[in-house]
Amino acid sequence: MLEPSALSLLPPAVVVVLAVVLRRPILSLLIGALVGLVIADPAQVLANFASTSLKVMTDETIGWLILVCGGFGALIALLVRTGGASAFGKLALKYTKGKRSSLFMTFCLGVVIFIDDYLNALTVGETMKRITDKFKVSREMLAYVVDSTAAPICVLVPLSTWAVFFGGLLVDNGIAVEGKGIAVYIQAIPYMFYAWFAVLVVLLVVLGVIPAIGPMKKAEKMAKIEQASVDPAQFSDIQTADEYAVKAVEENFEDADPKGKLHNFLLPIILLVAFTVYFEIDVYKGLLASMAVTLPFYALQKLMSFSEMIERMLDGFKSMIPAIGTVIAAFIFKDVCDLIGLPQFVIGSLSPYMTAQYLPAVVFIAMAVLAFATGSSWGIFAVSIPIVMPLATAVDANIPLVIGALLSASSFGSQACFYSDSTVLAAQGSGCNLMSHAVTQLPYTLIAASMAVIGFIVMA
Repeated sequence: MLEPSALSLLPPAVVVVLAVVLRRPILSLLIGALVGLVIADPAQVLANFASTSLKVMTDETIGWLILVCGGFGALIALLVRTGGASAFGKLALKYTKGKRSSLFMTFCLGVVIFIDDYLNALTVGETMKRITDKFKVSREMLAYVVDSTAAPICVLVPLSTWAVFFGGLLVDNGIAVEGKGIAVYIQAIPYMFYAWFAVLVVLLVVLGVIPAIGPMKKAEKMAKIEQASVDPAQFSDIQTADEYAVKAVEENFEDADPKGKLHNFLLPIILLVAFTVYFEIDVYKGLLASMAVTLPFYALQKLMSFSEMIERMLDGFKSMIPAIGTVIAAFIFKDVCDLIGLPQFVIGSLSPYMTAQYLPAVVFIAMAVLAFATGSSWGIFAVSIPIVMPLATAVDANIPLVIGALLSASSFGSQACFYSDSTVLAAQGSGCNLMSHAVTQLPYTLIAASMAVIGFIVMA
């Protein structure tokens, strides 16, 4: 690793600018990684890129991510084909009478599916996008609501993948004794200000208290123009507006079984959550177990042959390739940033300001910048704990408050970063362009982040 310097800030700046200008996140990330490798060693750019990319592809986390994301895509494809998702859509329409109620249902569904941000982002977006379309809600607004109930909700619930991962890190770094990682994590939950404020802000947006602002306002206006209703004349057998809305939802599911049953949607989702909890919050094992029950369940109903199921699952897996590619590129970029000492430079530059009074706020700002720049919310936490926590002890800072600041920064990065896994999957599940989603939700994430900074200063 190079000696940390201000040059380490150049690759993240290049990525953010190119992502906004080109709207090609994978290309932007790879160019940013190459810029970082030139800084590290101009003569070994090709060799270092090859070794870094191979290291990323052999990483267990990446293998897990590919299988989980692809598996979700496969399951969603089955839910759509059997007509189960369509049946849920028709049921949801009975309780959604307008834009606000459709968004509120999305919010509530996001809160209920709190086990994992991947599960949340893909399931809620895919489930609700055809409902919100009927009320001319922009896909950008839907993706924002989904993203705001993914990582921010998961980080606040001690029974989630986030709690398990971070609780383990607290034990590994000596912050908590063996078996007490989750207990220490729970002590920090009241101080996870960004997550609390992010959920509050999105709820106020859903209820119409906070209006659409900036790029989101433009997206909402475009949705009213572009999402024109289907001509009612083609549905001459329909007598009521509710029946027309149900028929319109059916049209959106293309080749879905028109006689789809609600239990064919609810059972796999309930199984997925239940198995994930049963396997100690392991989403991949939960997904495998759910598939093992769902496939025979569909076969017994003769909804489709096993060969068609496999074909549909492969199509669903393929639909996730753009999202998987973006996350892999983000991991490569993150490794390059580590190589040129970006985390050490940012933390070292701000360490003079880390007094007991300002430490939580400075930690939140520094880690939020790093998580936003690298797209690595979990990785940044793992890197920063050994640096930040001894400093917090030395200045006699409030330890749960500092942990809350670190986790707030992680959830901010997960939601706000243009190429973080959560942002990518929220856009994918909602059927929204990734950069459009990232740009439109950014003002709201910055509002919540500003409120969090004030909270950390006041509480310290």
